[in-house]
Amino acid sequence: MKTTPCIPARLMPSTRAFLLRVSRLLAAITLGSLLPACHDSPQTCFERAVLNTNFMHGFAGRAMEQELDTPSVKLTGAKPGETAPMTRKEVVDAKISFVEDSLTRVRRLRQTDDNRDIIQASIALHEHVLRVYRDEYQQLARLYDTGAPKAEIARLTAAIATNHGPPFQALSAKLTTAGKAYATRHSIKVIWDVRTSPSP
Repeated sequence: MKTTPCIPARLMPSTRAFLLRVSRLLAAITLGSLLPACHDSPQTCFERAVLNTNFMHGFAGRAMEQELDTPSVKLTGAKPGETAPMTRKEVVDAKISFVEDSLTRVRRLRQTDDNRDIIQASIALHEHVLRVYRDEYQQLARLYDTGAPKAEIARLTAAIATNHGPPFQALSAKLTTAGKAYATRHSIKVIWDVRTSPSP
């Protein structure tokens, strides 16, 4: 004849206290194991704050001018593989979206005495670029898309380069200087050239 073990309906006070202590200990261990994950590694911080600004290459310079003169193509969806040139508004909107996403990732980095220089320099660079994309580059896109005279397009293009190129270069240089120091401190190997230092 099989017997079913007796399971008490209520735990003894000493058992409840023991289980409470064990659950608190497990919670503390779990929290402790998660805490390091809250800190961004030097490599992650460097990639988000410094290397990721590579996509800004050409801002307020010839590369951006050429991209608006001859925009990329997009799939139309009408027929498989059929493409059409992007509007200039679509080109600028895509850049705005990318900068906004990148800036959000940089702002999420936890600032410390060690990484504050690169994070703040990166935020300043992102914010400058974003302002110009939302303002002057949107205006320029409208001129292209509405078939404005070439002279009018050329005037605004030159104004963007004159007014926003030098500040962009200064902010890029500040970030690069801070990035080099940070990379050296953390033994991060980087080739410092045009691909990692934004320029026109």
